[in-house]
Amino acid sequence: MAEPHLYQTGIIGNCAFIAHVNKNTDISWLCWPRFDSSFIFGSLLDKRKGGEFSILPQGEFSSNQYYIENTNVLRTEITAADGKYRITDFAPRFRLYERYFKPLMFIRKIEPIDGNPRITIKCKPVCDYGKGEMRATIGSNHIDYSGYEENIRLSTNVSTNYILDEKDFVLNEAKYLIMTYGHNLEAPVVSTAENFLRETIGYWRLWIKHSSIAGFYQPFVIRSALVLKIHQYEDTGAFIAASTTSLPESPGSTRNWDYRYCWLRDSHYVLTSLNHIGHFEEMEKYFNYLSDISHYGDTRYQPLYGIAGEREITEKTLDHLEGYMGEQPVRIGNQAYEHIQNDIYGQVLISMLPLYTDHRFVFSERKDSVKWIESVLSKIERTIDEKDAGIWEFRNMANVHCYSNLFQWAGAQAALKMAKTIGKQDFENRAQILIEKASVHIEACYDPERKVYTNAVGSPHLDASTLQLIMMNYLDPESDRAKDHLIALEKELKTEDGLFYRYIHADDFGKPKTTFLICAFWYVEALACVGRIDEAIKEFENIIKYCNHLLLFSEDVDAKTGSQWGNFPQAYSHVGLMNAAYRIAIKLDRPIFL
Repeated sequence: MAEPHLYQTGIIGNCAFIAHVNKNTDISWLCWPRFDSSFIFGSLLDKRKGGEFSILPQGEFSSNQYYIENTNVLRTEITAADGKYRITDFAPRFRLYERYFKPLMFIRKIEPIDGNPRITIKCKPVCDYGKGEMRATIGSNHIDYSGYEENIRLSTNVSTNYILDEKDFVLNEAKYLIMTYGHNLEAPVVSTAENFLRETIGYWRLWIKHSSIAGFYQPFVIRSALVLKIHQYEDTGAFIAASTTSLPESPGSTRNWDYRYCWLRDSHYVLTSLNHIGHFEEMEKYFNYLSDISHYGDTRYQPLYGIAGEREITEKTLDHLEGYMGEQPVRIGNQAYEHIQNDIYGQVLISMLPLYTDHRFVFSERKDSVKWIESVLSKIERTIDEKDAGIWEFRNMANVHCYSNLFQWAGAQAALKMAKTIGKQDFENRAQILIEKASVHIEACYDPERKVYTNAVGSPHLDASTLQLIMMNYLDPESDRAKDHLIALEKELKTEDGLFYRYIHADDFGKPKTTFLICAFWYVEALACVGRIDEAIKEFENIIKYCNHLLLFSEDVDAKTGSQWGNFPQAYSHVGLMNAAYRIAIKLDRPIFL
């Protein structure tokens, strides 16, 4: 069997931007100034038009890539015939002047380890998604790149002529490359880079020390937590699904989507994972983002929003780009923002529930409770009987989906608890009516012959999203109905190695060819819920093998080859891992240590 296709990159970030560093030293993906901006380096999608920022030796080489332990600081070690050197890549982040310093600044430290390696530095940023190259102008100790929205500057102690002429030179001392967007570095290169590196390592290690990481496969959970953290756009609190666009779900599928936005359907899972590791600052920032959207006055929520709450996310194709491994189309924007997706109202209510039930949050700060609870309850009342596109965002198929009604049921349960907390009897009454209506729709999905809940009313198809009936306690995990439902789902949707298909029926683009990784982690959680803990551990251990060399997980996995597909790394997959590990840890009574 051929080697599985794995993504050969790691990511660095500081909650303002994310960059992908390939094992070949190239910065293969970097969007500035925001997650959803044009890339300035995008060889991930086009090796010719995507620009380049590489530090390569002469001739053949081998590469070893790893994170400095418990940080988002990445190292790539290159071994060539004439020597060995190490590149340390990071995005500065640390406390400064009573706030977080997270500039649009990317730092690369290059240091010799062995021998006398000769290296060539290529730096060719592009603009407008690769339609134009930027113009380089040499300065005293820097290079300015113009032609984009703002000036980009590369400050360095390397000869600027060597960089512009792409001339090789002997690396006999540490060299530094500091790239900035929209501002110039008015400080020494070497001492600034070293100081920022030390402070950034210290920040990430302290952040992990302040995390409550359960005592089950801690290294995987720590890496997933670090990945999730830098997928939050701190300026607004939004979490993006992934930092990439148009990485296909499978070869030739055309399921190439832009995931650089915030999906409300992810809210419950993201906030649950943050709650498990005890990070309330991130939760509160996300609460504020959700609250802002809730107060906007729209009659219904969109499935996704821009990172600053933008509502129009027009989808278009970029036909001038070759695409990842030649896969077309390359899309920016996402038409799913126009869809009807009715689980999201419940997602928002469940997500905000801790503000009213967790005493670590000060309830008196919720002065706007009545207005926004009323707003969301009204939205559920208007949509409770509607057909929708469902969690998987079918583009031309509408149904009364079991999953949508489950989250309307759970959201109404949350609203009921909130109403009791703030003493609103009329809200309690309205929530109780919605609970009963949602239950009727869910039960209409039950197939008594197969002892399973189908994906929608009147449909024979099964769907992994209905695993949530067990995790959300709609079905008592101890009940025969929950256990039978789980058995029926695993019989049809599970692969031999514990991977899980979302569904196997045809959708707008045909039958899915790859499994959806978070569904496998949901399966692990469901196993743990119904008491099949040994199987949950076994399946968890099977699933975590599908990471790349840095414990990073993609959106999709090919069950036949073990290949990674879909956008990468996928925050949803890492959240799934964190929640599954926590569920097992508490069942094993290992909340902290092995």
